[in-house]
Amino acid sequence: MNISYFGLGYVGCVGAVCCASMGHHVIGYDISPEKVALINRGMPTIIEEKIEELTRGQWEAGRLTATEDPEQAVLGTDITFIVVGTPTTGHGHLNLDYICQAAKKIGDALRKKKSFHIVVIRSTVLPGTNRNVTEIIEKVSGKTANRDFAVVSNPEFLREGSAVRDFMNPPLTLVGTKSSRAADVLRELYRPMDAEFISTDIEVAEMMKYVNNTYHALKVVFGNEVGNICKKLNIDSAKVMDIFCRDTQLNISPYYFRPGFAYGGSCLPKDLRAFTTLAHDLYVDAPVISSIHASNEIQKAGALRIIESKGKKKIGIMGLAFKSGTDDLRYSPIMEIVQSLLGKGYLVRIYDRNVFRAWKTGVGAELLKKKYGYLLDLITDDREEVLAFGDVIVIANREEEFRDIPEHCPGRILVDLVRQYDRLDYEGNYEGLSWGNINVNRKQNEKIQRDIEKTDF
Repeated sequence: MNISYFGLGYVGCVGAVCCASMGHHVIGYDISPEKVALINRGMPTIIEEKIEELTRGQWEAGRLTATEDPEQAVLGTDITFIVVGTPTTGHGHLNLDYICQAAKKIGDALRKKKSFHIVVIRSTVLPGTNRNVTEIIEKVSGKTANRDFAVVSNPEFLREGSAVRDFMNPPLTLVGTKSSRAADVLRELYRPMDAEFISTDIEVAEMMKYVNNTYHALKVVFGNEVGNICKKLNIDSAKVMDIFCRDTQLNISPYYFRPGFAYGGSCLPKDLRAFTTLAHDLYVDAPVISSIHASNEIQKAGALRIIESKGKKKIGIMGLAFKSGTDDLRYSPIMEIVQSLLGKGYLVRIYDRNVFRAWKTGVGAELLKKKYGYLLDLITDDREEVLAFGDVIVIANREEEFRDIPEHCPGRILVDLVRQYDRLDYEGNYEGLSWGNINVNRKQNEKIQRDIEKTDF
């Protein structure tokens, strides 16, 4: 393939050289004469493991050149990677001036081009940038997106010091695009990589680099806070974290990484509180660990706010235990929601088969009734009764029997706290707790007739 790279800094130099090493013809463009001159002498623009010999080898093979002419770079290639800088402003926002300038130059060149061209945003940008770049190119070039050209989001996941190795051996290859034609071309481009190729929504691809790096920063800080607590107790923190990382079923795994409702149960709240108190007693500042509880409370408040916003008085709760498959009510987050709703005058009915049966027949049933006696008249094991009662149906845990609820209550308001559904064609209003609308049915947009003008009793 014939490929151009707009920007010959760290990411651009690595990408250009690695693409050339895969057999493609690459031309780099940069506004810096010095960087262009370096490439045209077979020298890299950065210091990085393996980059010097790779650059010289590809230059000598005639697969790598550079230019100060953006039009030459675009007209001579089929794919243009935008890898310019996105520095931070004084207020913490991204400065996208270089991205916009690159888009204008590409659009200007595309006015003279008749063949389909793919523009790939490789720079780290926030969601919405792909749309802005597309609009700029359309306006400047007079071309139509996804017919004459396509803009693809393809974030990089490179680490300084191992960037060449990371480029050639990525954990996955991610592209976001509305063009199947562009996705097919990039799939072929990245075929030599032994990695999963994922084509997804543009905004999802744009978000991923920030989620990744924020989590990496969180891991560093979490490890450091654990280490500081361990040091005070004369415990080897390296051994602690080494053992922690060996658990790939829960600790280093997809488990728990699911946007949704707050955590609860007998272990997490109790043990977090004990660990936070331990740090406090040892005079160790651990702001990340100490803020976990507060963040969990915010999630509960958000759930309550969504339910109240519907303006309906009759609420049906599906699931009372802190998670599916149990009757455990200890620190169940939905319990607090129910208490708040009752205190504000809402009418509530609850379905939880496991809890109901435990109260009827289980060990310690009398103790449960004594502690949660106010719920006795609200809870049932009759699912259909609760579905018929509620104008708002709240899905509070992931019981399998809740998956067909939309089929049984058309026209109702469904509040999903746990992402029970991935996609819906539901004749009613749907809202998730930490995700956008997944209901494709037109009835979703019908105005809700409120029976409570305000919900602060």
